[in-house]
Amino acid sequence: MKNSKLSVMNLNLYYGGNHALKGVSMEIRKNTITALIGPSGCGKSTFLRCLNRMNDLTEKARIEGQILLDGEDIYDSRVDVTLLRKRVGMVFQQPAPFPMSVYDNIAFGPRVQGIKDRHRLEKIVEEALKGAAIYDEVKERLKYPALGLSGGQQQRICIARALAAGPEILLMDEPTSALDPISTLKIEELIKELKKKYTVVIVTHNMQQATRISDETAFFLDGELVEFAPTEDIFCRPADWRTERYITGRFG
Repeated sequence: MKNSKLSVMNLNLYYGGNHALKGVSMEIRKNTITALIGPSGCGKSTFLRCLNRMNDLTEKARIEGQILLDGEDIYDSRVDVTLLRKRVGMVFQQPAPFPMSVYDNIAFGPRVQGIKDRHRLEKIVEEALKGAAIYDEVKERLKYPALGLSGGQQQRICIARALAAGPEILLMDEPTSALDPISTLKIEELIKELKKKYTVVIVTHNMQQATRISDETAFFLDGELVEFAPTEDIFCRPADWRTERYITGRFG
C-alpha cells in the first residue's frame, strides 16, 4: 500500500498452546493514528507488543507471519532488536518514570546509545520535552525527581523519554487509562500533534477517545482482526455485525 509504514501479513501468535492472534493482516500508514479497540483479552495489546518485538520477552511466545517496517521484516534473524525498539518506541498504561531526575529520565536513552556530549544531550532533552508538550512545566525542575510530578505530567515525561530515542513509530498501550479527564485531554491533544512527525498506534478501551483522535480503527475479538477501516466508517458504518454490537455496547 502507498504510504504504508507497517505491513502486517497473516500474523499468528501462540503462547504455548494458546492461539492468541489469528491470521492478522493490516497496513498502518505513515503519520496516522491507528486505534486498536476490543474487549479485554481480545489480543489488541498482544498485537501492539508484536510491532516492536516485546513478545520476545515472553516465555513460550511463538510468532508466524510477517511484519514489515518500511519493507523490511522486523522478525528477520539479522534485525538488531535494540535498534528496532529505538525506531519503534513504546509508552505503557501506567506512568512509569525512572526514579531519577526529569533530565536523567529523558537523557537515559541517548546515553545508552553512546551520546556523551553535554550540549547535545541538553538539546535532545529540551526537544523531547517540547515534543511531549511539557517543557514549560518542568524547565525549572529538570534536576528534581520525575516521581514528584503529577500522574499526567509523569506520562508526558514517559512520552518525552520515548521521543528522545528518535523513534519513527510510537506505540501507546492505554496511555490515559490511569489519568484524570483533564490530563487525558492534554495527552489526546499531544497525540494529535505527534502524528505530524510520527506514526502512532494506540490501544484504547475508550471508544470516545478512538473517535476523537484516530484516523483508522482496528476492532479485535478473540484474537482475530474483525474489521479495520477509517475510524468514521467503523463507528458510523461498520461492515461487520460484531463490530456494530461492540460499539453499541451490546457486548464487551
